[in-house]
Amino acid sequence: MQRLSKIWLYLEDGTYLEAKSFGHAGTKTGEIVFNTSMSGYQEIMSDPSYAGQFVVFTMPEIGNVGCNPDDMESKEVYSSGAIIRNYQERFSNFRGEESLSHFLKRHESLGICDIDTRFLTKLIRQKGPQMMIASTEVSDKDALKKLLEAAPRIEEVNYIEAVSTKEVYHHASGSWDPLKQCYREPMSLGKKIVVIDFGVKRNILNELRQTGLSVEVIPHDFDPLDLIERYRKHAIAGVFLSNGPGDPLILTEEAAKIRQLIDAKIPMFAICLGHQLLSIAHGHKTYKLKFGQHGGNHPVANQSTRRVEITAQNHNYNVPDSICGIATVTHINLFDNTIEGVSYNDEPIFSVQHHPEASPGPHDSKYIFETFARSL
Repeated sequence: MQRLSKIWLYLEDGTYLEAKSFGHAGTKTGEIVFNTSMSGYQEIMSDPSYAGQFVVFTMPEIGNVGCNPDDMESKEVYSSGAIIRNYQERFSNFRGEESLSHFLKRHESLGICDIDTRFLTKLIRQKGPQMMIASTEVSDKDALKKLLEAAPRIEEVNYIEAVSTKEVYHHASGSWDPLKQCYREPMSLGKKIVVIDFGVKRNILNELRQTGLSVEVIPHDFDPLDLIERYRKHAIAGVFLSNGPGDPLILTEEAAKIRQLIDAKIPMFAICLGHQLLSIAHGHKTYKLKFGQHGGNHPVANQSTRRVEITAQNHNYNVPDSICGIATVTHINLFDNTIEGVSYNDEPIFSVQHHPEASPGPHDSKYIFETFARSL
Protein backbone atom coordinates (compact mmCIF):
# COMPACT_ATOMS: atom_id res chain seq x y z
CA MET A 1 0.00 0.00 0.00
CA GLN A 2 1.35 3.41 -0.95
CA ARG A 3 2.14 5.90 1.77
CA LEU A 4 -0.63 8.48 1.82
CA SER A 5 -0.11 12.17 2.56
CA LYS A 6 -2.50 14.35 4.55
CA ILE A 7 -5.28 16.45 3.10
CA TRP A 8 -7.48 19.02 4.85
CA LEU A 9 -11.14 19.81 4.16
CA TYR A 10 -13.16 22.89 5.08
CA LEU A 11 -16.91 23.20 4.45
CA GLU A 12 -18.78 26.50 4.37
CA ASP A 13 -20.72 25.58 7.53
CA GLY A 14 -17.40 25.59 9.41
CA THR A 15 -16.74 21.84 9.37
CA TYR A 16 -12.97 21.23 9.35
CA LEU A 17 -11.56 17.72 8.78
CA GLU A 18 -8.26 15.95 8.18
CA ALA A 19 -8.01 12.94 5.91
CA LYS A 20 -5.60 11.12 3.59
CA SER A 21 -4.87 11.95 -0.05
CA PHE A 22 -4.56 9.24 -2.71
CA GLY A 23 -5.18 11.30 -5.85
CA HIS A 24 -3.89 14.54 -7.32
CA ALA A 25 -1.99 16.85 -4.97
CA GLY A 26 -3.17 20.43 -4.76
CA THR A 27 -6.10 22.63 -3.75
CA LYS A 28 -9.60 22.51 -5.22
CA THR A 29 -13.01 23.95 -4.37
CA GLY A 30 -16.41 22.60 -5.29
CA GLU A 31 -19.86 21.62 -4.12
CA ILE A 32 -20.07 18.47 -2.00
CA VAL A 33 -22.73 15.86 -2.88
CA PHE A 34 -23.15 12.17 -2.06
CA ASN A 35 -23.73 9.21 -4.41
CA THR A 36 -25.36 5.95 -3.28
CA SER A 37 -24.27 3.76 -6.20
CA MET A 38 -22.66 0.48 -5.21
CA SER A 39 -20.54 0.23 -8.36
CA GLY A 40 -19.30 2.32 -11.27
CA TYR A 41 -17.00 4.80 -9.53
CA GLN A 42 -15.01 5.39 -12.73
CA GLU A 43 -18.15 6.17 -14.74
CA ILE A 44 -19.28 8.54 -11.99
CA MET A 45 -15.97 10.38 -11.81
CA SER A 46 -15.79 10.74 -15.61
CA ASP A 47 -19.41 11.97 -15.89
CA PRO A 48 -19.21 15.65 -16.97
CA SER A 49 -22.35 16.37 -14.92
CA TYR A 50 -20.15 16.25 -11.80
CA ALA A 51 -17.99 19.21 -12.93
CA GLY A 52 -17.33 21.47 -9.97
CA GLN A 53 -18.41 18.89 -7.39
CA PHE A 54 -16.82 16.61 -4.80
CA VAL A 55 -18.49 13.20 -4.78
CA VAL A 56 -18.91 11.42 -1.44
CA PHE A 57 -19.35 7.69 -2.10
CA THR A 58 -21.61 6.00 0.44
CA MET A 59 -20.23 2.63 -0.70
CA PRO A 60 -17.32 2.20 1.76
CA GLU A 61 -14.88 0.17 -0.40
CA ILE A 62 -13.74 1.98 -3.54
CA GLY A 63 -10.97 1.10 -5.98
CA ASN A 64 -11.41 -2.70 -5.95
CA VAL A 65 -11.76 -3.18 -9.73
CA GLY A 66 -9.35 -0.48 -10.91
CA CYS A 67 -10.00 1.64 -14.00
CA ASN A 68 -9.95 1.05 -17.76
CA PRO A 69 -10.47 3.08 -20.97
CA ASP A 70 -13.78 1.40 -21.91
CA ASP A 71 -15.55 2.65 -18.77
CA MET A 72 -14.86 6.33 -19.43
CA GLU A 73 -17.96 8.50 -19.87
CA SER A 74 -15.92 11.39 -21.26
CA LYS A 75 -12.33 12.19 -22.14
CA GLU A 76 -11.60 13.86 -18.80
CA VAL A 77 -12.51 13.90 -15.12
CA TYR A 78 -14.24 17.20 -14.42
CA SER A 79 -15.18 16.41 -10.83
CA SER A 80 -13.17 18.22 -8.15
CA GLY A 81 -12.53 14.96 -6.35
CA ALA A 82 -13.71 11.65 -4.87
CA ILE A 83 -14.31 11.28 -1.12
CA ILE A 84 -14.35 7.69 0.14
CA ARG A 85 -14.06 5.68 3.36
CA ASN A 86 -11.60 2.94 2.38
CA TYR A 87 -9.40 3.13 -0.71
CA GLN A 88 -8.16 -0.10 -2.32
CA GLU A 89 -4.91 0.45 -4.19
CA ARG A 90 -4.47 -3.21 -5.20
CA PHE A 91 -7.30 -3.77 -7.66
CA SER A 92 -8.46 -7.17 -8.89
CA ASN A 93 -10.41 -7.38 -12.16
CA PHE A 94 -9.60 -8.77 -15.60
CA ARG A 95 -10.58 -5.43 -17.19
CA GLY A 96 -8.60 -3.24 -14.79
CA GLU A 97 -5.58 -1.47 -16.27
CA GLU A 98 -4.68 1.10 -13.61
CA SER A 99 -5.48 1.99 -10.03
CA LEU A 100 -8.01 4.67 -9.12
CA SER A 101 -5.13 6.62 -7.56
CA HIS A 102 -3.18 6.68 -10.81
CA PHE A 103 -6.38 7.49 -12.73
CA LEU A 104 -7.17 10.54 -10.55
CA LYS A 105 -3.59 11.77 -10.68
CA ARG A 106 -3.59 11.60 -14.50
CA HIS A 107 -6.80 13.62 -14.62
CA GLU A 108 -5.76 16.04 -11.83
CA SER A 109 -8.70 15.22 -9.57
CA LEU A 110 -8.37 14.90 -5.80
CA GLY A 111 -8.74 11.58 -4.02
CA ILE A 112 -9.71 11.75 -0.33
CA CYS A 113 -9.93 8.69 1.92
CA ASP A 114 -9.80 7.58 5.58
CA ILE A 115 -12.72 9.86 6.38
CA ASP A 116 -16.15 9.22 7.88
CA THR A 117 -18.37 9.29 4.78
CA ARG A 118 -21.43 8.45 6.88
CA PHE A 119 -20.93 11.69 8.80
CA LEU A 120 -20.56 13.67 5.57
CA THR A 121 -23.63 12.05 4.02
CA LYS A 122 -25.76 12.86 7.07
CA LEU A 123 -24.43 16.41 7.02
CA ILE A 124 -25.44 16.86 3.37
CA ARG A 125 -28.88 15.36 4.05
CA GLN A 126 -29.40 17.77 6.95
CA LYS A 127 -27.92 20.95 5.47
CA GLY A 128 -27.95 20.29 1.75
CA PRO A 129 -25.05 20.52 -0.71
CA GLN A 130 -22.56 23.19 0.27
CA MET A 131 -19.30 24.54 -1.02
CA MET A 132 -16.06 23.09 0.31
CA ILE A 133 -12.34 23.25 -0.22
CA ALA A 134 -9.79 20.45 0.01
CA SER A 135 -6.04 20.92 0.00
CA THR A 136 -2.82 18.97 0.39
CA GLU A 137 -0.98 22.31 0.57
CA VAL A 138 -2.93 24.40 3.10
CA SER A 139 -3.80 23.04 6.55
CA ASP A 140 -4.77 26.18 8.44
CA LYS A 141 -8.54 26.40 8.99
CA ASP A 142 -8.74 30.19 8.67
CA ALA A 143 -6.65 30.18 5.50
CA LEU A 144 -8.89 27.52 3.95
CA LYS A 145 -11.96 29.55 4.92
CA LYS A 146 -10.62 32.64 3.15
CA LEU A 147 -9.77 30.67 0.02
CA LEU A 148 -13.25 29.14 -0.05
CA GLU A 149 -14.97 32.49 0.43
CA ALA A 150 -12.98 33.94 -2.47
CA ALA A 151 -13.87 31.08 -4.84
CA PRO A 152 -16.94 31.26 -7.12
CA ARG A 153 -20.01 29.27 -6.11
CA ILE A 154 -21.25 26.47 -8.37
CA GLU A 155 -24.30 28.50 -9.41
CA GLU A 156 -22.00 31.26 -10.65
CA VAL A 157 -19.97 29.15 -13.09
CA ASN A 158 -20.95 28.10 -16.61
CA TYR A 159 -19.36 24.65 -16.57
CA ILE A 160 -20.71 23.56 -19.93
CA GLU A 161 -18.18 25.84 -21.63
CA ALA A 162 -15.49 23.48 -20.31
CA VAL A 163 -17.23 20.12 -20.82
CA SER A 164 -18.93 20.62 -24.21
CA THR A 165 -17.21 19.51 -27.41
CA LYS A 166 -15.41 22.21 -29.38
CA GLU A 167 -15.86 20.50 -32.73
CA VAL A 168 -18.71 18.72 -34.51
CA TYR A 169 -18.25 14.94 -34.67
CA HIS A 170 -20.20 11.79 -35.52
CA HIS A 171 -20.58 9.03 -32.94
CA ALA A 172 -20.31 5.53 -34.40
CA SER A 173 -20.29 2.91 -31.62
CA GLY A 174 -23.35 1.26 -30.14
CA SER A 175 -23.91 -0.17 -26.68
CA TRP A 176 -21.39 -2.30 -24.78
CA ASP A 177 -21.47 -6.07 -25.32
CA PRO A 178 -20.36 -7.67 -22.03
CA LEU A 179 -19.89 -11.10 -23.60
CA LYS A 180 -17.67 -9.98 -26.46
CA GLN A 181 -16.12 -7.15 -24.41
CA CYS A 182 -16.55 -4.59 -27.16
CA TYR A 183 -18.97 -1.96 -28.42
CA ARG A 184 -21.65 -3.19 -30.82
CA GLU A 185 -21.95 -2.04 -34.42
CA PRO A 186 -25.62 -1.07 -34.75
CA MET A 187 -27.90 -1.15 -37.77
CA SER A 188 -29.00 2.02 -39.53
CA LEU A 189 -32.53 3.44 -39.61
CA GLY A 190 -31.55 6.02 -42.18
CA LYS A 191 -32.39 8.85 -39.78
CA LYS A 192 -30.00 11.39 -38.32
CA ILE A 193 -30.32 13.28 -35.05
CA VAL A 194 -28.23 16.12 -33.69
CA VAL A 195 -27.02 15.91 -30.09
CA ILE A 196 -26.44 19.28 -28.43
CA ASP A 197 -23.56 18.61 -26.07
CA PHE A 198 -23.91 20.20 -22.63
CA GLY A 199 -21.67 17.51 -21.14
CA VAL A 200 -22.98 14.35 -22.76
CA LYS A 201 -22.01 10.91 -21.44
CA ARG A 202 -20.55 8.47 -23.93
CA ASN A 203 -23.05 5.75 -23.05
CA ILE A 204 -25.96 8.06 -23.85
CA LEU A 205 -24.48 8.44 -27.33
CA ASN A 206 -23.99 4.66 -27.48
CA GLU A 207 -27.65 4.00 -26.67
CA LEU A 208 -28.89 6.57 -29.16
CA ARG A 209 -26.70 5.02 -31.85
CA GLN A 210 -27.79 1.49 -30.85
CA THR A 211 -31.37 2.32 -31.86
CA GLY A 212 -30.16 2.72 -35.45
CA LEU A 213 -30.05 6.51 -35.49
CA SER A 214 -27.11 8.35 -37.02
CA VAL A 215 -25.70 10.60 -34.28
CA GLU A 216 -24.05 13.97 -34.89
CA VAL A 217 -22.71 15.81 -31.81
CA ILE A 218 -22.40 19.60 -31.85
CA PRO A 219 -21.12 22.23 -29.35
CA HIS A 220 -23.40 23.95 -26.83
CA ASP A 221 -23.10 27.30 -28.62
CA PHE A 222 -25.11 26.03 -31.59
CA ASP A 223 -26.93 28.01 -34.27
CA PRO A 224 -30.67 27.30 -33.89
CA LEU A 225 -31.48 28.69 -37.34
CA ASP A 226 -29.10 26.20 -38.93
CA LEU A 227 -30.79 23.29 -37.13
CA ILE A 228 -34.25 24.56 -38.09
CA GLU A 229 -33.20 24.82 -41.75
CA ARG A 230 -31.69 21.33 -41.70
CA TYR A 231 -34.86 19.91 -40.17
CA ARG A 232 -37.07 21.59 -42.76
CA LYS A 233 -34.91 20.14 -45.51
CA HIS A 234 -35.20 16.66 -43.87
CA ALA A 235 -31.44 16.54 -43.29
CA ILE A 236 -32.08 15.72 -39.63
CA ALA A 237 -35.06 14.01 -37.97
CA GLY A 238 -34.75 15.46 -34.49
CA VAL A 239 -32.62 16.92 -31.71
CA PHE A 240 -31.37 15.49 -28.42
CA LEU A 241 -30.49 17.76 -25.47
CA SER A 242 -27.86 16.17 -23.26
CA ASN A 243 -27.10 16.00 -19.57
CA GLY A 244 -24.57 18.41 -18.09
CA PRO A 245 -23.29 20.20 -14.99
CA GLY A 246 -24.20 23.29 -13.00
CA ASP A 247 -27.24 25.44 -12.38
CA PRO A 248 -29.52 25.49 -15.47
CA LEU A 249 -30.85 28.96 -14.63
CA ILE A 250 -27.57 30.62 -15.65
CA LEU A 251 -27.80 29.13 -19.16
CA THR A 252 -30.05 31.87 -20.50
CA GLU A 253 -28.61 31.91 -24.02
CA GLU A 254 -28.99 28.16 -24.39
CA ALA A 255 -32.59 28.29 -23.14
CA ALA A 256 -33.43 31.06 -25.62
CA LYS A 257 -32.00 29.01 -28.50
CA ILE A 258 -33.96 25.94 -27.40
CA ARG A 259 -37.09 28.09 -27.42
CA GLN A 260 -36.52 28.68 -31.13
CA LEU A 261 -36.31 24.92 -31.72
CA ILE A 262 -39.55 24.47 -29.79
CA ASP A 263 -41.32 27.09 -31.90
CA ALA A 264 -40.10 25.32 -35.05
CA LYS A 265 -41.82 22.11 -33.85
CA ILE A 266 -38.60 20.08 -34.09
CA PRO A 267 -38.94 16.66 -32.38
CA MET A 268 -36.78 16.65 -29.25
CA PHE A 269 -35.77 14.31 -26.46
CA ALA A 270 -33.76 15.44 -23.42
CA ILE A 271 -32.11 13.98 -20.33
CA CYS A 272 -31.22 15.67 -17.02
CA LEU A 273 -29.86 19.19 -17.75
CA GLY A 274 -31.53 19.09 -21.16
CA HIS A 275 -34.80 18.19 -19.41
CA GLN A 276 -34.37 21.20 -17.13
CA LEU A 277 -33.51 23.55 -20.00
CA LEU A 278 -36.66 22.52 -21.85
CA SER A 279 -38.70 23.50 -18.78
CA ILE A 280 -36.94 26.87 -18.54
CA ALA A 281 -37.38 27.48 -22.27
CA HIS A 282 -41.11 26.91 -21.79
CA GLY A 283 -41.15 29.57 -19.05
CA HIS A 284 -41.04 27.29 -15.99
CA LYS A 285 -37.93 27.92 -13.88
CA THR A 286 -36.17 25.05 -12.13
CA TYR A 287 -35.52 24.90 -8.38
CA LYS A 288 -32.80 23.33 -6.25
CA LEU A 289 -33.55 20.18 -4.26
CA LYS A 290 -32.51 19.95 -0.61
CA PHE A 291 -29.67 17.49 -1.22
CA GLY A 292 -30.24 16.26 -4.76
CA GLN A 293 -30.56 12.74 -6.13
CA HIS A 294 -27.38 10.88 -6.98
CA GLY A 295 -27.18 7.11 -7.27
CA GLY A 296 -28.21 3.97 -9.12
CA ASN A 297 -31.12 2.80 -6.98
CA HIS A 298 -33.92 5.38 -7.29
CA PRO A 299 -37.47 4.06 -7.86
CA VAL A 300 -39.46 5.89 -10.53
CA ALA A 301 -43.10 5.22 -11.37
CA ASN A 302 -43.96 5.12 -15.08
CA GLN A 303 -47.38 6.75 -15.21
CA SER A 304 -48.38 4.98 -18.44
CA THR A 305 -47.45 1.39 -17.59
CA ARG A 306 -47.81 1.75 -13.78
CA ARG A 307 -44.53 -0.10 -13.47
CA VAL A 308 -41.79 0.92 -11.06
CA GLU A 309 -38.41 1.38 -12.74
CA ILE A 310 -35.19 1.45 -10.73
CA THR A 311 -33.13 4.26 -12.21
CA ALA A 312 -29.79 6.03 -12.18
CA GLN A 313 -29.91 9.67 -11.02
CA ASN A 314 -27.53 12.59 -10.90
CA HIS A 315 -29.03 16.02 -10.30
CA ASN A 316 -29.49 18.81 -7.75
CA TYR A 317 -32.15 20.71 -9.71
CA ASN A 318 -35.70 19.83 -10.70
CA VAL A 319 -38.54 21.09 -12.88
CA PRO A 320 -41.48 22.71 -11.01
CA ASP A 321 -45.01 21.33 -10.62
CA SER A 322 -46.26 24.26 -12.72
CA ILE A 323 -45.01 22.37 -15.79
CA CYS A 324 -48.20 20.29 -15.50
CA GLY A 325 -50.07 23.19 -17.13
CA ILE A 326 -48.33 22.58 -20.47
CA ALA A 327 -47.12 18.97 -20.23
CA THR A 328 -48.20 15.52 -19.12
CA VAL A 329 -46.14 13.98 -16.33
CA THR A 330 -44.85 10.58 -17.51
CA HIS A 331 -42.58 9.62 -14.61
CA ILE A 332 -42.56 10.36 -10.86
CA ASN A 333 -39.76 9.77 -8.35
CA LEU A 334 -41.09 7.59 -5.54
CA PHE A 335 -38.54 8.85 -3.01
CA ASP A 336 -39.87 12.41 -2.93
CA ASN A 337 -42.69 12.54 -5.54
CA THR A 338 -40.76 14.98 -7.73
CA ILE A 339 -41.32 15.06 -11.49
CA GLU A 340 -39.02 12.67 -13.38
CA GLY A 341 -40.37 12.88 -16.90
CA VAL A 342 -42.79 14.88 -19.05
CA SER A 343 -44.32 14.84 -22.51
CA TYR A 344 -45.20 18.31 -23.77
CA ASN A 345 -48.77 18.82 -24.90
CA ASP A 346 -49.23 19.50 -28.64
CA GLU A 347 -45.44 19.33 -29.20
CA PRO A 348 -43.21 16.44 -30.41
CA ILE A 349 -41.06 16.81 -27.29
CA PHE A 350 -40.47 14.69 -24.20
CA SER A 351 -37.79 14.49 -21.54
CA VAL A 352 -36.68 12.66 -18.40
CA GLN A 353 -34.72 13.70 -15.34
CA HIS A 354 -33.05 10.33 -14.68
CA HIS A 355 -30.35 8.63 -16.77
CA PRO A 356 -31.86 5.78 -18.82
CA GLU A 357 -28.46 4.80 -20.25
CA ALA A 358 -27.68 3.49 -16.74
CA SER A 359 -23.93 3.80 -16.72
CA PRO A 360 -23.61 2.84 -13.97
CA GLY A 361 -26.99 1.58 -12.87
CA PRO A 362 -29.96 -0.65 -13.71
CA HIS A 363 -31.30 -1.03 -17.25
CA ASP A 364 -35.03 -0.66 -16.54
CA SER A 365 -35.36 2.61 -18.49
CA LYS A 366 -33.32 1.90 -21.62
CA TYR A 367 -36.54 1.54 -23.64
CA ILE A 368 -36.79 5.36 -23.65
CA PHE A 369 -34.13 5.57 -26.37
CA GLU A 370 -36.17 3.22 -28.58
CA THR A 371 -39.25 5.35 -27.86
CA PHE A 372 -37.43 8.40 -29.21
CA ALA A 373 -36.19 6.58 -32.33
CA ARG A 374 -39.67 5.25 -33.14
CA SER A 375 -41.21 8.69 -32.74
CA LEU A 376 -39.11 10.27 -35.51
